[in-house]
Amino acid sequence: MSEEVKKEEAETEVGTAAAETAEEVSVPEQKETQEEKPEEKKTEPEQKAEKPKKEDKKKAKKLSKEEEKIAELEDEKATLNDKYLRICAEYDNFRRRSQREKDSLYGDVKANVLSQFLPVYDNLERALKQGTADEAYRKGVEMIMNQFNTTLEKLGVTPIECLGEKFDPTLHNAVMHVDDEEKGENEIVEVFQKGFKCGDKVIRFAMVKVAN
Repeated sequence: MSEEVKKEEAETEVGTAAAETAEEVSVPEQKETQEEKPEEKKTEPEQKAEKPKKEDKKKAKKLSKEEEKIAELEDEKATLNDKYLRICAEYDNFRRRSQREKDSLYGDVKANVLSQFLPVYDNLERALKQGTADEAYRKGVEMIMNQFNTTLEKLGVTPIECLGEKFDPTLHNAVMHVDDEEKGENEIVEVFQKGFKCGDKVIRFAMVKVAN
């Protein structure tokens, strides 16, 4: 074999070895380059953009809780308002009922007391019907009767109309009946005892005679 051929073979072997060495060196370098690649950092605008999003979520969550609390308070307010209106209505009914009972009781007591004085009125009326020669005595009885009538009027007591009126069982007490063609049906022709009313309440029925 010639020297030139040997020289070419030697150069070929050296080149091959150099190539392999280069490949071995290049691979680790690439790995090291990949490993040493720094992490991508987010820019400041991106960080600022993410921060409001988190804050918005927190605010939304906070508002949701506040809205629930407001709804609960509104329900509680409606319940309490309903109870308040019911209590006011019940108290108003109680007040009216108490006032009616009070007025009714007062009227009953007043009528009962006044009825005890009516016999005095009857005696004064009988005294005036009796004839007497003593004018001073008669005048004194008349003054007492006038005073008695004034007092009854101030207390709301009025006499029940009888003569010539139609008989009314809610006002009159018929103790006698007479047939009289000149009188109307159920007409009162005579009064034995005068009746009285206190307001709309009868404190004594009139004792009367009724015709036809």
